[in-house]
Amino acid sequence: MTDQIWNPLLRDQLAWHWTHQLRDRLDGLTDDEYFREPAPGCWSVRPRGTGSAPVQAGSGAMTIDFAMPEPDPPPFTTIAWRLEHVIVGVLAVRSAAHFGRAPTDYQSFEYAATASAALAQLDAEYATWLAGVESLGETGLTRPCGEAEGAYADHPMAELVLHINRELIHHLSEVCLLRDLHRHTRQQTRQEAS
Repeated sequence: MTDQIWNPLLRDQLAWHWTHQLRDRLDGLTDDEYFREPAPGCWSVRPRGTGSAPVQAGSGAMTIDFAMPEPDPPPFTTIAWRLEHVIVGVLAVRSAAHFGRAPTDYQSFEYAATASAALAQLDAEYATWLAGVESLGETGLTRPCGEAEGAYADHPMAELVLHINRELIHHLSEVCLLRDLHRHTRQQTRQEAS
């Protein structure tokens, strides 16, 4: 192997999952699925002023539920919460810190009020992240992450890219599982009603 292959391999790891296992499974996500609370006391994305979580972050009409410190165990989270966590905390904040995206955080982000708007946000932030990783080339993967990554400031960017790959694969697989649960419980409810 040559020294000039790690950047495409890291991108392909995520892009393959996105293309072959994930993105198509999110198509057609409904608002009912997006906001469904499958357990009592869920954290979600809600219209401003309607949540009961200690922290309700966001700059627009919608806010995301949080608490600092996070309770143990943390509340179950909806598809809306999980998608917006990926969009903001996993992708947008990192792209802002490393690839020139406009600065954002959980407090200043404008959360999606619909499933289709959230998927558009996800697609945009994914594309920004992937282009940013590509822009690192091979040598950029070895540079330190810097102060934006706190205790991991001295770790190489390649380690951050691997972490983001894991986060996306993990959380977006959870979203797919919650969609499956929603579909199967609705089928069961319809059969019971027959």
